[in-house]
This record gives sequence, C-alpha cells and structure tokens, in this order.
Amino acid sequence: MNTDLSIFHLIIEASFVVQFVMLILIVASVASWTFIFSKRKELGRAIEITDEFEGEFWSGVALAELYRKLSAKDFEPEGIEKIFLAGYKEFSRMRQTGTVEPMVQVESAQRAMRIELSRELDRLDQHLPFLATVGSISPYIGLFGTVWGIMNSFMSLSTVKQATLAQVAPGIAEALIATAIGLFAAIPAVIAYNRFSSRLDSLTGRYELFVEEFVV
Repeated sequence: MNTDLSIFHLIIEASFVVQFVMLILIVASVASWTFIFSKRKELGRAIEITDEFEGEFWSGVALAELYRKLSAKDFEPEGIEKIFLAGYKEFSRMRQTGTVEPMVQVESAQRAMRIELSRELDRLDQHLPFLATVGSISPYIGLFGTVWGIMNSFMSLSTVKQATLAQVAPGIAEALIATAIGLFAAIPAVIAYNRFSSRLDSLTGRYELFVEEFVV
C-alpha cells in the first residue's frame, strides 16, 4: 500500500483540531511578516529623519528659521521633528507673555517635548508586543497540535491487532507539521522583535538626549 506523505496531503488529512492549530499559526505568521515589513520601514524612516534633523540642528542654523522651515513643509513632520516643533512652539508662547521666568519657560518647553516624545514612542512601539507574543507562544501552540495529533494516531490503533509503521507514520508526520509551523512562525517574530527593540531603544536614547540638550 502506497502512503502519501506529502505535506499538503498530510495537512488535508489531519484531524480538525490539528488543522485548526495550523490555521492559527499560519495566520499569526502572515500577520507577523506584515508587521515586520511595515515596522522595518517605519523605524528606518524614523532613524533617517533623526539623522537628517540632527545634522541640520547642529549646523548652527537659527532655531526660528528651522521652526519655520519645518512648519512650512508640504507633508506632516515626523519623529524628532515633531518633538522639536512642540518644544519650540511652547517656548515661544511662554516667552511672548513676557511675565514668565526663563526657568519656567524651559520647563514648559521640556514638558511639551516629553509629551510629544511619549506619543512618538507609543507609535513606534505598536505591534512589537504582538511579535513578542507570537514568538513566545507559537511553539507551544504547535506543540499542542503535535501532542493532539500523536494522541489521535495512537488511539486509532486501539482497534488494530497489529500496528505497522505505515499506519502510524502519517499521523505522527501530520502532528509534527504543527510543531514545524509553530517554529516557522516564532523564529522570525523573535528575531524581528529583538532587532526592532534594540533600534527603538537606541532611537529613544537619541530623542531623550535631544530634549535635554535643547532646553539647556
């Protein structure tokens, strides 16, 4: 008797529970890759903007001129640009009152910048918890599918007088596919999460340093 052990055939012949587990893992994997590509582009853009802005900021350009330039852009400022705009706008507003002490002006500008910084970090942090979750639980979901599939495979042999490898192999193989899919979903998610977290930490440090240096 010829037994078809192709992956597609094994998935089709798997039990409902194992198929459901595989479906969950495949959906999680597709979602992870979607977030990986979008987050890679998003963080890359944020780093690029930061590099360009810091180069211009430390070139000696007047802050008022830089503020006007960023405010007049055809598209919305991003990242560190928004942090600068929030701080300079608040600083100018407080200074125009003429009755506020310089230290209070600085503190008010710093507070506005930190609020904008927090919003920016919240935006950049989106979807990272999802990648961490997929990376941590996918292997266990796959393992559950494997255990369930192997259990069903052996239970089906309870009515068989003499078990053969040909009878056991398909059930075990389809069960192991669940583990393989779980690892396929988890490994890229973990790698991406660690890499993106490292880049976000570095970017956070640059943002915070800029806030401190701006108000000095």
